[in-house]
Amino acid sequence: QVQLVESGGGLVQAGGSLRLSCAASGHTFSSTFSDTNMAWFRQAPGKEREFVAGISWSGYSTYYTDSVKGRFTISRDNAENTVYLKMNRLKPEDTAVYYCNALDIWGTFSSKYPFWGQGTQVTVSS
Repeated sequence: QVQLVESGGGLVQAGGSLRLSCAASGHTFSSTFSDTNMAWFRQAPGKEREFVAGISWSGYSTYYTDSVKGRFTISRDNAENTVYLKMNRLKPEDTAVYYCNALDIWGTFSSKYPFWGQGTQVTVSS
């Protein structure tokens, strides 16, 4: 069983910042979160869900989709089973519902689990 609860979204003007959080719980994560590569994904209206950023189980390695490089930073706190996404210099095209999930394979852009949390809405006004 996996539970993923995203929070921290909101309405912000272009150029602003937000920090998203994702709390992972459930039987699957209770003893394995600190061994699990994690990622953030997003889904804009009318579009498919896409990969945004990934972080290794240790937190030492990260990678990003090109459109957010230099603006977004993914991090994690294994003691709290939480993954974060700090988003700076937000653009209207960042508007989407943001989700977290485990990474299927390190270096790829696919989620591991077929189920998702409720996500958190990020809306960037121009």
